[in-house]
Amino acid sequence: MPNSPALQMFIDQAVARSREQPEPADCVLALAPLMLDLIEHAGSFLEPQHYRGSDIAYTRNLIFDLPDDSLSLYSIVWQPGQWTPVHDHGSWGVVGVVEGVLEERSYVRLSPEPGADEGIELARGGTVLLRHGAVTSFVPNPDHIHVTGVPAERPCAVSLHLYGRMMSSFNIYDVRARTRRRISVAHNES
Repeated sequence: MPNSPALQMFIDQAVARSREQPEPADCVLALAPLMLDLIEHAGSFLEPQHYRGSDIAYTRNLIFDLPDDSLSLYSIVWQPGQWTPVHDHGSWGVVGVVEGVLEERSYVRLSPEPGADEGIELARGGTVLLRHGAVTSFVPNPDHIHVTGVPAERPCAVSLHLYGRMMSSFNIYDVRARTRRRISVAHNES
């Protein structure tokens, strides 16, 4: 059970709004203001285990998930120089930055077949810098392909990530080989 009224209110409203809005774009539109409020109250519910990081790779700390795997909330800790692989989520998501500056670099899929795992042509897209207090969202359109992290010259960042499923796997892309494959991703339990 959540340890703070702010987190419990967020979860209750996120569950209700995500069920009321089955269309991903409408869902993230309804959830983004909730994330904005949640990051303002992060100090009331984030505990030491939510700030666990690693010198090896960015760290995903599970805060909450629904028993039916339809929603999950993580704190992610990014040390300087840590990045995700190029990936998509296969879900909608809403992200809020608790501390530091998180960088997102997008990719645009140029190849015509969205379901293919080979022959994928990607072009680099824009970059977004997200400071403390910023909220962003994404929908599978069909992929929303990006890489996220913190450049080596910036300090650690911490962000909250709400997904429309249990985020235990995602697709990663090899831009040079023009391939995609599904991988399992680990997280720390809270």
